[in-house]
Amino acid sequence: MDTLQNMRVFVRVVDAGSFTSAAQQMGLTTAHVSRAVADLERHLRTRLLNRTTRRIALTEAGERYLLRCQQIMSYVEEAEAEAGAAYVKPSGRLRIHAMTSFGQRYVIPAISGYQKRYPDVAVELTLAQRIPDMLEEGYDVSLVLARELPDSGLIFRQLGSTFSMLCASPAYLDKYGAPQKPAELANHACLQLVSPVSPLDEWVLEGPEGVSATVVKSNFQVNVAEAMLGAVREGMGIGVLPIYSAVDPLRAGTIVRVLPQHRMQHMGVYALYPSRQYLDAKISTWVDWMHESVDKALQEDHQALERIGTLREEMQGIVTAQEHTS
Repeated sequence: MDTLQNMRVFVRVVDAGSFTSAAQQMGLTTAHVSRAVADLERHLRTRLLNRTTRRIALTEAGERYLLRCQQIMSYVEEAEAEAGAAYVKPSGRLRIHAMTSFGQRYVIPAISGYQKRYPDVAVELTLAQRIPDMLEEGYDVSLVLARELPDSGLIFRQLGSTFSMLCASPAYLDKYGAPQKPAELANHACLQLVSPVSPLDEWVLEGPEGVSATVVKSNFQVNVAEAMLGAVREGMGIGVLPIYSAVDPLRAGTIVRVLPQHRMQHMGVYALYPSRQYLDAKISTWVDWMHESVDKALQEDHQALERIGTLREEMQGIVTAQEHTS
């Protein structure tokens, strides 16, 4: 028995004043309406309506039950309106996961702009170096970096792409020299950035000569890019840094790119979410917002890196020319 539907029929019968009028208003047969009320009474073991051939009248129990039914119908209508509005207007709590360094660089500024446009959305951000179980952990959107995504059944949208590079401090390179080719990395202190998307025992570099894999040994490992940046600045060795962690200190000159013609860890940036059908407005607008803001921010960082490289080459050219004339 559909109790909720039978309650609707009961309220409509009372409002309409007869089974026939209620049936006409609801697009049902009079027999169906009569049976719904009878089923409800049988379920409650209480008579709700006294019936004659000409009129109906509420019993005392029916009057009390009618008030409850009206309250319940009001709550149901309110809940349906609220749920339906979620598809149209962004509101409520948005639970986001993002990988740590990426989240600090791109996601937090994006949240600031998003909430200015959609102030009714409260954001709960979790930063963690892993791809979460979204359904188990209850995230609405996960922002991850990966070469390729596992077959999880989740919906995804690519927001952009990025890569990593090798960096060291000027002091380290002054002391130990800069490697000129990947094979020479074996003679240097290599700092490992532990990541769920890259192997620990080798560095795979793409450069003018193609792809090369170099086995590295390290006495230092860390799982967050900001901590790796600190180790590199301290002169502990040559470390892997994603572009978004390296570009500002490269611009400031506190670190130097090693093997600048080589790149590592080309990865896509993805937004993962559970379903495409009846997508909550706060999720769809957030994914759209991130697609626009992250793509723009990544391009700006890539362009900044290119300018840094061009400036470095120009400075080297000036130094070389001065050496020849002296």
